[in-house]
Amino acid sequence: MRYRDAGRSALDRLPRARDPDALRRQQLLRVRGRSVAWVPPLLVLVTILLVDWDTGGEFRTVSWIVLVPGIAAAICGVWGTAVFGALGLATYALADHAWPRQYQTGLPDFILVGVGGVLAVLACAVRVRGERRMLHMRDVAETTRRTLLRPLPPGWGGLDHAAVYLAADAVARVGGDFYDIQPGPHGTRALVGDVQGKGLGAVETAAALLGTFREAGYHEADLATVAARLETRIQRHAGHLAALDRDDVDRFATAVLLSFPAADPTTVEVVNFGHEPPLMVGPHGVRPLPPGHGLPLGLGELAHQDGPPPTLRVTLAPGETLLVVTDGVTEARDGAGVFYPLNDRVAEGLLADPRTADPSRLVAYVRDGTLRHSGGHLADDTTIFAVRRS
Repeated sequence: MRYRDAGRSALDRLPRARDPDALRRQQLLRVRGRSVAWVPPLLVLVTILLVDWDTGGEFRTVSWIVLVPGIAAAICGVWGTAVFGALGLATYALADHAWPRQYQTGLPDFILVGVGGVLAVLACAVRVRGERRMLHMRDVAETTRRTLLRPLPPGWGGLDHAAVYLAADAVARVGGDFYDIQPGPHGTRALVGDVQGKGLGAVETAAALLGTFREAGYHEADLATVAARLETRIQRHAGHLAALDRDDVDRFATAVLLSFPAADPTTVEVVNFGHEPPLMVGPHGVRPLPPGHGLPLGLGELAHQDGPPPTLRVTLAPGETLLVVTDGVTEARDGAGVFYPLNDRVAEGLLADPRTADPSRLVAYVRDGTLRHSGGHLADDTTIFAVRRS
């Protein structure tokens, strides 16, 4: 599903829905770093020989050796499958000729075993080629993810932080959710958001917003100016898509923009672009922030919104953590269609252990609860982001 406050990606350590079968199979067929994929087909070959030897001449199982290269094709490499094809053919010839002539299965089954071995090798070659292509695409997606969601060092910008990103498409590993922390001369800013829709179009929009945030969040003294720059950027992005005659021009994004002013260590400033309001999680309980009245990024011009949404200033209690999630958490459903009760679950976790307010513990707690509630089936990209002053 390696937390950000440990300087490593949370994704690699977490359970994911629909993890690729090829990677899981590779892990299961290794013992102490050595491949044991040859063991199952060898056991099947030996079992067939023993059964054939133990049964009478009227019931011969030696032709079942055709199954051996087929099993090898599913789990071994091309050369391993070819070895089992040749081994099966040689074993069949020796085992069949060891019986009296009237009990031998003869040339037809010999041809069957030979053809089965050839077809198994071809099937294995197709499988290996597909797995290599899938692994290459996984590496490309991982590079894209690290470019979009850059690794954040521990204590970055004077903040304790942790984040989990779970893509609904486990193969792609990247989607429209985004987050980042940007320290600067005016304090440390953080941005968490969710682009409407899926696919590469959502990734493009997220990348555009993050690029603007990393520059404006550093240079601009006023958080409202940063918010206005984000709205301008998504409008410019939409204009570029329109010039390309793309059909996803009307894409928008909900987001929460945070600022931890350097001059006031007890205050956090919040601008909410139509996102689920953050939760303030502390040892003494959970308190949701007021819902934001701002429209999502990309819709301000359509509604003739006068400037960015208002900036909310909130006093942070000692040990209090800001928790921001995307709708992959709040809209996670169980088998009965019931949404995940985030506030209630976090309150229960704090009651059981006040240390749950720690960012890394809080992210892990919400992640596990979301996956458990949904049975591991994520219908949307899911981001869980927790941050507090060091």
